[in-house]
Amino acid sequence: MPDKKGQATDIVLGYDSLDHYLNKPEAYFGALIGRYGNRIAKAQFKLNDTLYQLAANNGPNSLHGGPKGFHNQVWTVDSHQSNQLVLSYLSKDGEEGYPGNLQVKVTYTLTESNELKIDYEATTDKATVVNLTNHAYYNLNGQGDSTITNHELTIFASKFSAVDSTLIPVGAPVPVNGTPFDFTSPKLIGKDIAADHIQIKNGLGYDHNFVLDKKSPNALSKAAFVYAPSTGITMEVFTTEPAIQFYSGNFLDGSLVGKKNKNYPYRSAFCLETQHYPDAPNQPEFPSTQLV
Repeated sequence: MPDKKGQATDIVLGYDSLDHYLNKPEAYFGALIGRYGNRIAKAQFKLNDTLYQLAANNGPNSLHGGPKGFHNQVWTVDSHQSNQLVLSYLSKDGEEGYPGNLQVKVTYTLTESNELKIDYEATTDKATVVNLTNHAYYNLNGQGDSTITNHELTIFASKFSAVDSTLIPVGAPVPVNGTPFDFTSPKLIGKDIAADHIQIKNGLGYDHNFVLDKKSPNALSKAAFVYAPSTGITMEVFTTEPAIQFYSGNFLDGSLVGKKNKNYPYRSAFCLETQHYPDAPNQPEFPSTQLV
């Protein structure tokens, strides 16, 4: 992306070679996530009176579809142009414990307005649960920069999901007002990231689901706005999904060496994952992720 001086700046973390993606510890850099983005409690859920057991790859929970989720599958390139890539994948019945043969198509499109559009489509031959998302890591100062705490963030959400110590939502979403999770107006990411608050402690910073203030449930609407003062680069996020997960790079520790041989230290990137709620298959009061 061009910065305020017109200089091209790489704002997305990643690796320079396929080998690194295959052999480095999993960080989900840029990954296409499924069948279920985020966490499912105790790596299991019940659907139509049948209990489905998933792989537990995040403590007691299942995270991002399990260790052999969509991020670790080889997708078919259906078509490609200079500004568009269309991928497809058949997730077979029982893969990672999920029911149904799920046929998925994802289209990435770059526009002349510096937009990246991601369109997801899925069909199944058996009732299942689906929560697809993208897991790009951003630093608007440039990938490899030491921090994202100096970014200004706005999230258009007046409620967020409080979580337990394993990051599973507990109860109905709660108001952000009066908490470190209030990003309803622009705020430095670092301002409250070390606050003495149980939810900050549970998330080791920010790793929470924000419930978007949407006028209609499936409308495409603005979810977040990010601004980096040092480069002048801004990012807007729009989605049809009901929520967005804000993750502040709490598990980056400098051990991963990315593009141009740059280390990725603690909180040197953020993720804004548009999604349905974590653990929705086990919490029927949440918007449904069932696909039939």
